[in-house]
Amino acid sequence: MHEHADPKHGVFLGGWGDLGCTTPQRGIVTYSLSPNRQRPFAGAAHAAIFNTFRRFRHQVLYVAPPFIVAYAAMNWAIERNEYLNSKAGRLAEGTEE
Repeated sequence: MHEHADPKHGVFLGGWGDLGCTTPQRGIVTYSLSPNRQRPFAGAAHAAIFNTFRRFRHQVLYVAPPFIVAYAAMNWAIERNEYLNSKAGRLAEGTEE
């Protein structure tokens, strides 16, 4: 290891993971829990309800207006088709078979 002078401390300690300590550290105990022992679905039902509502609330103005316009256009087209194929519609348009 090349020791370069650090302006503040005088000696370069090393990069991440290699801090220049020659002796192993003692007295540091680390505990961890295996991922398969944790509760993977803790709060999943609660988060699903509120996350679904939040996502719906943010997307409804992008999705609903095109569906409303498409429904109105389709409803108008069906009613117009039924009118034109009725007896009154044929007489109003002046076309007969």
